[in-house]
Amino acid sequence: MLPSPPSGTILANIHEHLARTGVPSYRFRQLVLALQQGAESFDEVRELPEPLRQDLSAHFGRTILPLRIMSVQSEEQVEKVLFETQAGARLETVHSRYRAGWSSVCVSSQAGCGLGCTFCATGAMGFVRNLSSDEICAQVVHRRWRTEASTVPDSVAFMGMGEALANPSVFTALQVLTSEGFGGLSPRRITVSTVGVAPNLERLTREHPQVTITLSVHSPFAAQRAELIPLERRYSLEENLSILDKHVVDVRRKIYLAYLLIAGVNDSVDHLKALARLVEARSRPELFHVSVIRYNDAFGAAPSYRAPTLEHVTGFVAQLQASGVHATRRQQFGSSIDAACGQLHARTALSAPTTAR
Repeated sequence: MLPSPPSGTILANIHEHLARTGVPSYRFRQLVLALQQGAESFDEVRELPEPLRQDLSAHFGRTILPLRIMSVQSEEQVEKVLFETQAGARLETVHSRYRAGWSSVCVSSQAGCGLGCTFCATGAMGFVRNLSSDEICAQVVHRRWRTEASTVPDSVAFMGMGEALANPSVFTALQVLTSEGFGGLSPRRITVSTVGVAPNLERLTREHPQVTITLSVHSPFAAQRAELIPLERRYSLEENLSILDKHVVDVRRKIYLAYLLIAGVNDSVDHLKALARLVEARSRPELFHVSVIRYNDAFGAAPSYRAPTLEHVTGFVAQLQASGVHATRRQQFGSSIDAACGQLHARTALSAPTTAR
């Protein structure tokens, strides 16, 4: 028997409607299974009697998934899809295929972003609205990614448009994606990236302790970090690291510290030494892994920002490792189609007026 779906989702609303109208519970199981197999409308769920399909369409609309594809861009191993919500907000989702045989989907949690990070194209858009949990989950289960071997990608990263921990619906989405009978994903196959919304970071470690966490650092110096990530002035890096210090002791899970390397901005020897000291000061430094990211040219980012040479990135990583810090360069794809870190920017944020929420 399926558990009750999380409240606030279309599945919960359908479940309540079916129970209220006296429909046998197995019909809901049939519907969920059909969705997992790629159905996008009630009419496609032929296991359900036609009167029930018509009733569900009348109450909830013809389509179940709240996204439609507007455009697709591809390069080797990467596909970027521009989706539009039913209310007209636009967002981008990136699907990556790795030569080792696994795949990942990078999902957006907001249309736009209001945090104003100076290196990020999404931040240059400004904030449009939070995505609902249904809109987030629909990016994961969309049948465009389906293969004969799997109905969903092997891993999910909340690294797309928006700050994941600024949107409460992300917690509902995580519940759906990890619930047995619904998403069914192992939380260890999900990564949540954040620039550091401390109260919700603490909530994430409490409610979803096995989810992989990536905290954006980008500078070990508070004043400079505040220039790159204005949220530093509200929730400091140290406050966020204190939460993660307790988390790694409690669950012994590796934490990733993202470090976006920008030529002439945060790539000096002083930055490297301070970053190494920052890691050494952690409660379990061996469980903090620095992921160095080469800056990608981003629409609307500070025009003075430049990518460092590949040799400099390699040397920065090597010197961190020589200092005893676990560090690697993040493998990136999709820069030619603006699908790499910091580049997502649905060029037309809205196709029709929509209400921010």
